[in-house]
Formats: sequence, C-alpha cells, structure tokens
Amino acid sequence: MSKGPVSMRLDRLLANLGYGTRSEVQRMIRAGRVSLDGVRLKENDQRIVVSADLPARMWVANEPLDPISGLCLMLNKPVGVTCSHKEQGPLVYSLLPERWRRREPAISTVGRLDKETSGLLLLTDDGVLLHKIISPRNHVTKRYDVTLDRPLGDDVAKIFASGTLMLEGEKKPLLPAGIEVVSSTRAFVTLTEGRYHQVRRMFAAVGNHVTALHRDRMGGLTLPDDLAPGEFRILGETDLPLVLKAV
Repeated sequence: MSKGPVSMRLDRLLANLGYGTRSEVQRMIRAGRVSLDGVRLKENDQRIVVSADLPARMWVANEPLDPISGLCLMLNKPVGVTCSHKEQGPLVYSLLPERWRRREPAISTVGRLDKETSGLLLLTDDGVLLHKIISPRNHVTKRYDVTLDRPLGDDVAKIFASGTLMLEGEKKPLLPAGIEVVSSTRAFVTLTEGRYHQVRRMFAAVGNHVTALHRDRMGGLTLPDDLAPGEFRILGETDLPLVLKAV
C-alpha cells in the first residue's frame, strides 16, 4: 500500500531550506512574509504538503520558495576554489546563496574537481542521485579539455585505450579512456572512472604535464557556453537523465 503525500510543519520546512533558525523563520511567518496560493500564512505549526509544485505556489519574503529536497545544480567551477566543506580557502559552496549552505540535507558536490581544474560540477542534496552518478557500475562518462606542456606522443591514444595503463602507486590498471586530439598540445579525454587526479597522472605516466584542465561534459550533459565561471543553473527533470546517459 503506497504512502500518502509527505507533510511538514511550516517552520521546520523553511528552516530545513536554510531560511534561518527555527525561531527566525517563526518571526518571518508571524510577520506575514510567507504565503501559499496567495494566502498569507501566520501559524508556525501549520502542516504543509511537500509536493513538487510547492515552489511555484509558496512565496517567502516576496520571492518564490527555493527548490525543495532533490535540488541538483550544474556549476561552472572556476580555478582556485576547492570542492570541500572542511578545507581552508575559497570553497565552491561560497558561490551559492548563503541560505543554500544551511539547507538540510546539505548540498554536496557530486565527486570533485581539484582546485586547479575548472568546468562542469554537479551539486545536489539528493544522496541517492549522488551515489548513482558516482557509482563505478553506471560508467558515467566525463570529458576533459586538456592543455599540455609538451607535444603529444604518437602512441598516447593507443596507450590510453589499452586498459593496461598503470598509475604510480596503484596496482590496478585504468579502464580504457578515449582521446580526441585537437592540436599537438591540446586534447579531449573521456573517462568512465574518477581516480584521484586521474587525468593529470595519466599524462604524467606518458611523460607529459597538464597545464590546464577543464571538464565540459558528464554523460550527455554539456556545460553551456553562456554559463560563466562561478555561475550555476538548477537542473530540471529533463536534464537529470542526460547525466546518466552513455555517450
């Protein structure tokens, strides 16, 4: 027997979405700054049905309600920010609205890009989706635009595709990876793995050095040209299947 719609106290809902502490959102509600279907809400303990259309129906402080749980963002990560909640220095989360950094469940990056790598980064508060994307069993492809210090060797494509390349300090060879040569010092590399600093270490293993690294694609989802570094976009239901699409 299926369960009915989930409902939640109004003050708890807003606090979980990062609008403030429970007491702060209670004051906001009492001040008449929250409305549903055009009607101002005044009771902190009013039960709200948490439905997919709620953000289109509820307004908070003269703005539509933020997306509820299941939020997924595509961010164009700039160089110089770190994918971490704990490390020092500029973090990717500082690029999001402040209240989003207080959401519960918390927003987390789907995998990581290192500090000196830019490009397509997904963030979500949906743990099931996160693990589905990063699971090795799903073989989600990731494409990187790579700039190199020295010209590519003639045998690099064959080595990357062989499935026998070993990274320093590891005992298991890499899965086959594709490479599309753009010029003598630039190429697109497509992986289905996500080992630590994998692209940089792959080129180091063949005697080269990566000077710039940018991810432009995950699965069938491509970073749009009009999304500037540091900007993000909320993904919709039609976008998410593209992430898991094999290309």
